[in-house]
Amino acid sequence: MATTIRQKDGVAILEPSGKIMGSSVSELREAITSQIDASETPRILINFDRVNMMDSSGLGTLMGAHVAATRKKGRIGVINVGTNIKNLIVRSRLVSIFEHFETEDAAVSALSSES
Repeated sequence: MATTIRQKDGVAILEPSGKIMGSSVSELREAITSQIDASETPRILINFDRVNMMDSSGLGTLMGAHVAATRKKGRIGVINVGTNIKNLIVRSRLVSIFEHFETEDAAVSALSSES
Protein backbone atom coordinates (compact mmCIF):
# COMPACT_ATOMS: atom_id res chain seq x y z
CA MET A 1 0.00 0.00 0.00
CA ALA A 2 1.17 3.51 -0.77
CA THR A 3 -0.20 6.75 0.61
CA THR A 4 0.04 9.99 -1.33
CA ILE A 5 -0.12 13.17 0.75
CA ARG A 6 -0.84 16.61 -0.64
CA GLN A 7 -2.03 19.92 0.78
CA LYS A 8 -4.98 22.05 -0.32
CA ASP A 9 -6.12 25.20 1.52
CA GLY A 10 -4.61 24.06 4.82
CA VAL A 11 -6.05 20.55 4.61
CA ALA A 12 -3.78 17.51 4.34
CA ILE A 13 -5.29 15.12 1.80
CA LEU A 14 -4.21 11.52 2.26
CA GLU A 15 -4.83 9.10 -0.58
CA PRO A 16 -4.02 5.53 0.42
CA SER A 17 -4.27 2.81 -2.23
CA GLY A 18 -4.74 -0.92 -2.10
CA LYS A 19 -5.67 -2.82 1.03
CA ILE A 20 -5.45 -1.32 4.51
CA MET A 21 -4.67 -4.57 6.27
CA GLY A 22 -1.78 -6.16 8.12
CA SER A 23 1.54 -4.38 7.71
CA SER A 24 0.09 -1.64 5.49
CA VAL A 25 -1.88 -0.35 8.48
CA SER A 26 1.31 0.92 10.13
CA GLU A 27 2.20 2.89 6.98
CA LEU A 28 -1.18 4.64 7.04
CA ARG A 29 -0.85 5.24 10.79
CA GLU A 30 2.55 6.89 10.26
CA ALA A 31 1.21 9.06 7.44
CA ILE A 32 -1.74 10.26 9.52
CA THR A 33 0.34 10.74 12.68
CA SER A 34 2.91 12.84 10.83
CA GLN A 35 0.15 15.16 9.62
CA ILE A 36 -1.39 15.44 13.08
CA ASP A 37 2.00 16.13 14.67
CA ALA A 38 2.86 18.76 12.05
CA SER A 39 -0.12 20.99 12.81
CA GLU A 40 -1.47 22.83 15.84
CA THR A 41 -5.01 22.20 14.56
CA PRO A 42 -4.84 19.32 12.08
CA ARG A 43 -7.31 19.24 9.20
CA ILE A 44 -7.11 15.91 7.42
CA LEU A 45 -9.10 14.44 4.56
CA ILE A 46 -8.75 10.75 3.73
CA ASN A 47 -9.75 9.80 0.20
CA PHE A 48 -10.67 6.11 0.05
CA ASP A 49 -11.17 6.09 -3.72
CA ARG A 50 -8.24 3.70 -4.34
CA VAL A 51 -8.76 1.52 -1.26
CA ASN A 52 -10.53 -1.77 -1.92
CA MET A 53 -10.42 -3.36 1.51
CA MET A 54 -9.81 -2.50 5.15
CA ASP A 55 -9.79 -4.69 8.25
CA SER A 56 -10.37 -3.93 11.91
CA SER A 57 -6.72 -2.89 12.34
CA GLY A 58 -7.25 -0.18 9.74
CA LEU A 59 -10.41 0.89 11.51
CA GLY A 60 -8.47 1.06 14.79
CA THR A 61 -5.91 3.31 13.11
CA LEU A 62 -8.68 5.65 11.97
CA MET A 63 -10.11 5.69 15.47
CA GLY A 64 -6.72 6.54 16.97
CA ALA A 65 -6.27 9.30 14.40
CA HIS A 66 -9.68 10.71 15.25
CA VAL A 67 -8.83 10.79 18.96
CA ALA A 68 -5.40 12.39 18.37
CA ALA A 69 -6.81 15.03 16.01
CA THR A 70 -9.70 15.83 18.34
CA ARG A 71 -7.29 16.39 21.25
CA LYS A 72 -5.67 19.11 19.15
CA LYS A 73 -9.07 20.55 18.15
CA GLY A 74 -8.53 19.11 14.67
CA ARG A 75 -10.90 17.40 12.27
CA ILE A 76 -10.77 14.36 10.02
CA GLY A 77 -13.03 13.88 7.04
CA VAL A 78 -13.47 11.05 4.56
CA ILE A 79 -14.57 10.84 0.94
CA ASN A 80 -15.15 8.06 -1.59
CA VAL A 81 -15.78 5.40 1.05
CA GLY A 82 -16.59 2.16 -0.74
CA THR A 83 -19.29 -0.29 0.27
CA ASN A 84 -16.97 -2.73 2.08
CA ILE A 85 -15.37 -0.05 4.23
CA LYS A 86 -18.68 1.71 4.84
CA ASN A 87 -20.19 -1.58 6.05
CA LEU A 88 -17.26 -2.11 8.43
CA ILE A 89 -17.68 1.37 9.89
CA VAL A 90 -21.46 0.99 10.22
CA ARG A 91 -21.20 -2.47 11.81
CA SER A 92 -18.70 -1.08 14.31
CA ARG A 93 -21.16 1.68 15.18
CA LEU A 94 -18.51 4.30 14.43
CA VAL A 95 -20.20 5.94 11.47
CA SER A 96 -21.10 9.09 13.43
CA ILE A 97 -17.52 10.01 14.37
CA PHE A 98 -16.25 10.50 10.82
CA GLU A 99 -17.23 13.54 8.79
CA HIS A 100 -18.39 12.29 5.38
CA PHE A 101 -18.29 14.49 2.29
CA GLU A 102 -19.48 14.00 -1.28
CA THR A 103 -16.56 15.72 -3.03
CA GLU A 104 -13.02 16.80 -2.29
CA ASP A 105 -13.91 20.46 -2.82
CA ALA A 106 -16.81 20.26 -0.35
CA ALA A 107 -14.57 18.51 2.19
CA VAL A 108 -11.72 21.01 1.86
CA SER A 109 -14.13 23.91 2.14
CA ALA A 110 -15.75 22.50 5.28
CA LEU A 111 -12.54 21.31 6.96
CA SER A 112 -10.63 24.50 6.31
CA SER A 113 -13.34 26.63 7.93
CA GLU A 114 -13.23 27.51 11.62
CA SER A 115 -15.58 25.18 13.50
